[in-house]
Amino acid sequence: MADHDLHLARTRPKFRRGFASDWPDIWPIFHAVVAAGDTYPYLPDISESDARAAWLSNRATRRVTYVAELEGVIVGTAYLRPNQVGMGDHVANAGWMIAPTESGHGIGRLFALHILEEAKRLGYRAMQFNAVVATNERALRLWTSMGFEIVGTVPDAFRHATNGLTDIHIMYKTL
Repeated sequence: MADHDLHLARTRPKFRRGFASDWPDIWPIFHAVVAAGDTYPYLPDISESDARAAWLSNRATRRVTYVAELEGVIVGTAYLRPNQVGMGDHVANAGWMIAPTESGHGIGRLFALHILEEAKRLGYRAMQFNAVVATNERALRLWTSMGFEIVGTVPDAFRHATNGLTDIHIMYKTL
């Protein structure tokens, strides 16, 4: 049995809707992931208040925030929202962040399955990722294994912290 299987066998993560009161536990995850400058377009030195406004649930934009808990500790966060407004709001968009200490243990895959089910439950017909960084091999493996396809590539659209200008992929899956 692989290490990640043993880890998840001990305790299974619980997924729930996140609240503003969860922000103190979400912020260190957000900060660690974004500061690396290799997967998200947020500036690595984004302020905590700007990060909070960008990530937490927002009724006006229909963004819903979720958290993953392992033994009562928040170890991941995600959002789900319409990819577009109005006539394009039947296609979902989402983003995930897993605490670096928990990365590689399978929590991201389970969380993704949960969010895909939530998207279906909320009536979305498809999901689109607008900017999967081409060097993010772990994400590309995960999304393709879950049936997402690369439907487009934008050359040099991401300023990677160590690789410089890097392509991004647009990925899509019918729900």
